[in-house]
Amino acid sequence: MRTLAKTRLSILDLAPVTAGQSVGEALRNTLTLAEQADRWGYHRYWLSEHHNMDGVAASATAVLIGQVAAATRRIRVGAGGVMLPNHTPQYVAEQFGTLEILYPGRIDLGIGRSPGGDYATMEALRVNMITASREFPERVRELLALFDEGTESALNTQPFTRAPGEGLSVPIWMLGSSLISARLAAELGLPYAFAAHFSPARLHEAIAAYREHFKPSLHQPRPRVIVAVPVMAADTRSRAKRLMHSLYQKALDLGRGRSSRLKPPPETMEWTPQERLAVEDQYAAAIIGDPGEVRAGLQKLLESTQADELLIHTETYDFKERLRSYEIVWQAKQQALLELS
Repeated sequence: MRTLAKTRLSILDLAPVTAGQSVGEALRNTLTLAEQADRWGYHRYWLSEHHNMDGVAASATAVLIGQVAAATRRIRVGAGGVMLPNHTPQYVAEQFGTLEILYPGRIDLGIGRSPGGDYATMEALRVNMITASREFPERVRELLALFDEGTESALNTQPFTRAPGEGLSVPIWMLGSSLISARLAAELGLPYAFAAHFSPARLHEAIAAYREHFKPSLHQPRPRVIVAVPVMAADTRSRAKRLMHSLYQKALDLGRGRSSRLKPPPETMEWTPQERLAVEDQYAAAIIGDPGEVRAGLQKLLESTQADELLIHTETYDFKERLRSYEIVWQAKQQALLELS
């Protein structure tokens, strides 16, 4: 049985920009959180590619990963993830191969099959999602080949143009929230990260399909699962529940067609029953509460998913509250370790 004491904890950061904050302040907060996560002992720090979202500053993902890696000493840093339809495999391999050369043994590459934004994003990035979805499996194979010497493209008789990271070990993770991504990860023998932080509906079904169909590969002999989960931890249950209102409001605004920055938590939520159901479904996997409740929630999630690792995602209007939430999560793991010894 998976236990909190023996499970790696990591962080997923979208570099959120809150109401009244500059992008520069948001990026500086990312560096501050990464430095503190490194000191605490979190295992990974992943940043996710998003576009055309006023409240997200992680668009230039590889650039930000380099800055975080430079500001930290031990923690693994990577993409959770790079949206492969937006880039050629060659371009991604060159970026992450370079990062691996600069920060050896610390870089991860998670890849997703969405554009990381809306229709305007696809237009701006010249992405045809029909073509991109059809070509996605082959793009993944090309990307894998670019890190291995002597591999030729299945689409071309000529060898690949080599990337700076050729022959280096850059772990590649498949990200997703559907059976499509789970089965592709299983077919290719890749580790799999499920995005329960925004789309938890098929969490257990996707993980089960991945494990059932997994084919061992050279770099991954057994199934390996990360679950990304939203966590809101505070010193009291009432405070944690109140802080979640900021996220509920942001999701509500998005559902109404308005992209917004995270605002201070409202006293009460003003939504229709249908809107409330949609927002609560989006955060169905969220772990919310005081230190004891959060610890119990993390342990329950581990027992139900048997995940190898948890990727904690927390956003608050007040950055100090965000730091405190991650501190409570880390303290829960340390307490579990103490009780085990």
